Amino acid sequence: MHTDAIHQSQFVLLNNSSTPVLSRLSFHVAEPYAVTVAFRTERGRWVEWTFARELLAAGLTDPAGLGDVRVRPDLSEDEAMLTLEIESPDGYASFELEREDVESFLGSTFELVQLGCESEYFDVEALIEEISNV
Repeated sequence: MHTDAIHQSQFVLLNNSSTPVLSRLSFHVAEPYAVTVAFRTERGRWVEWTFARELLAAGLTDPAGLGDVRVRPDLSEDEAMLTLEIESPDGYASFELEREDVESFLGSTFELVQLGCESEYFDVEALIEEISNV
C-alpha cells in the first residue's frame, strides 16, 4: 500500500494548562515543504497552521523560527518535550509536544520525501494554475 500523506494525532498541553488539547500533525507529498499542525477547539472546530517542515526538524535540537511559528526545545523544563509557539494578530499560544511524537512524525515524512529532495515532488505548474485562478 502506497500513501501520499501522514497524519498523527496526539494530545498536547496549551499554555502550561493541565488539560490536554487534541492536536494533529499532517504532511502531504503534494506539499513537500510544509507540515500542518491542527488543534481541536472547545467547539469541535480545528484551527490549522501550516509551516516549513524544515523548521519543525531544526527545532528538535535548536530554537527555530523567527516569524509566526517557532519551535523551542529550550523552553520546556522536560527534555522529552518541545515547545511550539504560534503568534498572530489575534493572539499567542504555546504548546508542549512530546519530542518522541515529533521525531516519529518527521521520520514518517522523510520516508515519503527525504529532507532536501522536496523539489522532486513539488508541482510548480499546479501552483501557478491555482494562483492564476484566484
